[in-house]
Amino acid sequence: MNMNKSEIKELKAKLFKILNKDALKKGKFVLSSGKTSNYYLDVRIITLSPEGAYLAASIILEMIKKEGIDAVGGPTLGADPIVGAIAALSHIKGLAIKTFIVRKSAKEHGRKRQIEGPVLKEGSRVILVDDVATTGNSIIEAKEALDKIGVNADKSIVIVDRCEGAKENLKKVGLKLESVFTIKDFGL
Repeated sequence: MNMNKSEIKELKAKLFKILNKDALKKGKFVLSSGKTSNYYLDVRIITLSPEGAYLAASIILEMIKKEGIDAVGGPTLGADPIVGAIAALSHIKGLAIKTFIVRKSAKEHGRKRQIEGPVLKEGSRVILVDDVATTGNSIIEAKEALDKIGVNADKSIVIVDRCEGAKENLKKVGLKLESVFTIKDFGL
């Protein structure tokens, strides 16, 4: 089930191609951070497609396979399709990695949970994932929610790092940021 370097390189090349073709939009955009940008990466177009979900999950599974973690999850909405694909693909590959989603705030009804998915035990080690990182605020908020229940997150993986401060901001709260691509890979 292990992939060699050329197989991983091929998966990344395919993912890059569809991101560049379908997710990268030029124009004037306001980002979730409040910043304005002359481009937007709508990565969910890709992670919600069959091929994109498979490619993203395959690449991230390769990045985390030796981490010894209890689960993978991240902030809703960017992480939702990624963790769903990771859950399914990890089952197929016999890895059975638990996944979770972190809401912006706890639900007002039902079980009133902020972290959805299989219960994470205190002391668990998890990796946070997201589609794009600009400032890293949504990942930091997810880490804060995990901290409250005693779950350790010290690493985050995103599909694309916009190189606008996320790596530095995450480092300040004890998270290492890794990305499949940076915006520089797209010539921006």
